[in-house]
Amino acid sequence: MAASPTHISVRKIDGITRIDFVNRNILDELNIHEINVQLMKVAESEFRPKIVIVFRNVEHLSSAAFGVLVALKNRMDSRDGQLRLCEIQPKIREAFAITKLDRVLPIHETYAAAVASLN
Repeated sequence: MAASPTHISVRKIDGITRIDFVNRNILDELNIHEINVQLMKVAESEFRPKIVIVFRNVEHLSSAAFGVLVALKNRMDSRDGQLRLCEIQPKIREAFAITKLDRVLPIHETYAAAVASLN
């Protein structure tokens, strides 16, 4: 049986988990499901996780992907964790604003600013 494809890159840097998306387009339902599984594994890998998701490479994001991010935020809250998003393209950032998710998910311009915001 083939291994499931990796849609995210996960690195631990000074106690903070940095996640970068591998694909530019996060639109396909199967890919979004696999991303969800991968993100939840990271969130559950420790108590009080600190995660920064970098959107630098992402050009398109489906509404289902927004749902995955909300689910991840809820999981992080239940584990007393902290989640930050950063380096989001302007048109995707606009979608966060329209859906008011920018009020729920902390968004920062740069990775350094996201890291600095963590306790």
